[in-house]
Amino acid sequence: MVGRRHARRRDRLHRRQAWPTSGHGTRLRGVHFVPHWRDLEILSNAEARALQEALAGRVIQQGLSKPVTTVAGVDVAMDKNTAWAAVAVLDFPGLKLREWAGAVRPLTFPYVPGLLTFREGPVILGAVAKLNTMPDLFIFDGQGRAHPRRLGIASHMGLLLDKPSIGCAKSRLCGFYEEPGPERGSYAVLEDHGEIIGAVVRTRSGVKPVFVSVGHRIDLQASIEFVLACCKKYRLPETTRWAHRLAGEAKGRARDGA
Repeated sequence: MVGRRHARRRDRLHRRQAWPTSGHGTRLRGVHFVPHWRDLEILSNAEARALQEALAGRVIQQGLSKPVTTVAGVDVAMDKNTAWAAVAVLDFPGLKLREWAGAVRPLTFPYVPGLLTFREGPVILGAVAKLNTMPDLFIFDGQGRAHPRRLGIASHMGLLLDKPSIGCAKSRLCGFYEEPGPERGSYAVLEDHGEIIGAVVRTRSGVKPVFVSVGHRIDLQASIEFVLACCKKYRLPETTRWAHRLAGEAKGRARDGA
């Protein structure tokens, strides 16, 4: 009986994650539905992993269907009990800040490697829902397909938002690679069990590389090119740097009682 009940819960959550309905969420001006954070409520770590495995096959790896004029960075700052998310929308290719939105929520899911979406996703969705318009492309500070179950936060959020997304992580979660060349723009493929799951990209000469992978609705080559285009002077994309700064400032204001 317990097993059947858990299976029914898993199937229900699978439907909610894969195909959000108008029962929850927000519709941005002129764009599609943004799921509500309740669509990420999960009862257990095992259920979360099962959901990732079920949804990974829905990720689309293909070229972009339209030109990119805006690109968004996403980051989350947190303390022991609270998360502050910021979504920074920059114009592209100029990379000037056009708009940003933030949200704050209590943390309800523990830190578990590979399950970042269930910890950070609810507050990210809250921030995205406050944007006036949806950006053309998201770059997440985390993994996309370069994930043990091929559904890191960039892929999972890309699926939920149904928007092109890229994972640009500071460290490797899984897979093997050879060190890329020392010059900016050099990269090496990241492989796991014979599958290319991403690329290790040198965004600044002589500096540690970043780990780039497809999130959703984009291919790997385009992902590499967009990450490089968004890295002007530093190792990390300007999108990530803006989002990190804004999320940190929001946390600082809360800490100082502002």
